Amino acid sequence: MSLPDSTPTSLRHALAGVLILLGLVQQILAFAGIVILPHGVGYALWLATLLLWPDIPRRTRWQAGALTVIGLGLLIASRWRYEAAIAWPTITSGNTHVVAMLVGVSFIGILGNRSSSKRPLGHPVTGQRGTLGTWLGVHLLGTILNLSTVFMIGDRLERRAPLTTPQLLALNRGLSSAALWSPFFASMGVVMTLAPDMEYSRVLIIGLPLALLSGVLTTLELSRRFDLAEVAGFSLSPRSLLMPVTMASLVMLWHFKLTPELGIVSISTFLLPAVALASNLPAGPRWTLYRVRQHTLMRLPAMRGEIALFLSAGLLTLGLSTAIAAATGSEWTLFAHFGAWEAILSFLAIVASAIAGLHPIIGVSVLASMLDLGADRQTLFAFTALASWAVGTSVGPLSGINLSLQGRYGVSGYRMMKHNLVYALVMSGLVIGAILLLDQVSQTAQAFYSGHTYSETR
Repeated sequence: MSLPDSTPTSLRHALAGVLILLGLVQQILAFAGIVILPHGVGYALWLATLLLWPDIPRRTRWQAGALTVIGLGLLIASRWRYEAAIAWPTITSGNTHVVAMLVGVSFIGILGNRSSSKRPLGHPVTGQRGTLGTWLGVHLLGTILNLSTVFMIGDRLERRAPLTTPQLLALNRGLSSAALWSPFFASMGVVMTLAPDMEYSRVLIIGLPLALLSGVLTTLELSRRFDLAEVAGFSLSPRSLLMPVTMASLVMLWHFKLTPELGIVSISTFLLPAVALASNLPAGPRWTLYRVRQHTLMRLPAMRGEIALFLSAGLLTLGLSTAIAAATGSEWTLFAHFGAWEAILSFLAIVASAIAGLHPIIGVSVLASMLDLGADRQTLFAFTALASWAVGTSVGPLSGINLSLQGRYGVSGYRMMKHNLVYALVMSGLVIGAILLLDQVSQTAQAFYSGHTYSETR
């Protein structure tokens, strides 16, 4: 097979692309316990970001620069003011696992041969049905593949035309609402660590219907605000679902049967590029190496915006968490008792902090550090944390989903925040009702078991 001429690229871009690929390779090797250079993933990705810094869009460059300066400033202040122990060689490691996953998922772009990517897409599904299809496709597949699903479906929609606001909002809300119940989401992993005695079944019974209401709300609200007649959506036909469902099935197989010790994000990081490479091997190793070279030199440097935002946001998170831990290291607790109204106040505070630019993981972690939760209160805390994560990531301009949409498709995180304010307000009302219901159910169950235990002891 003859190879087309390579598109010329500068030495700086080529070196940055190689460094990004090196960061991915180091992350994959780390899964097997092979560490070439401690914290080398972060070093490679940050060095690539510095090389590509002049090419990052000015708005994104300003935002990433501000996050980096604030994060470093907080670390320096924590060390100087509170004498906090700072592991300086590790400060470049924030969000590197997420960035490595994004880089790995990008290899889906070389899936199959070049001609197969040019197949006609057929007649698009539009209107409310198309918008609901986009939300549902991202939600169902995103519960397993997380953020990678947004790129799978978003890139497919973008092949027709640049993504419109309704399409971006459907992608945003479809993924963020999965945090309400998905056991494979990063949010659930964090919450299970903070509240090990939570009852997942109760969270599922309330979280899943709430997530479905999010889909109904999204479809109705977007159809009222926008003309969806010509807005293409994701078709839930077998043909369009074949690749995402296949990828999801492979990830689940690896997670449950082959490498149960690895999380979904870690498996996606190495499995998706491996499948993409394997799909090119029938055309010969020379063709496969050519595709990898082109992807490394062209596509990876083009990810500079999203890589810079995630790395700088990770540094900010580290600085904030370090400063907060240093300043509140006493035994003081926020609430003497964590009930429904305390949960509601905590939920509103975390969502408000997300709107101000903090990732919900910061608010959730800080809240957990200031509470003394008994086993009977951990389910309420868990749902509060998951709900604040779901609503906060949808509206927060610096959340993972909005940073990804900004870096990938060029939409401002603050524009997404503006369009999601009404949605967040309505969802907050539903969450407050769910918190009150869950607290009442928990109290009733506790009273029943207490009375039952008392009658048995008589």
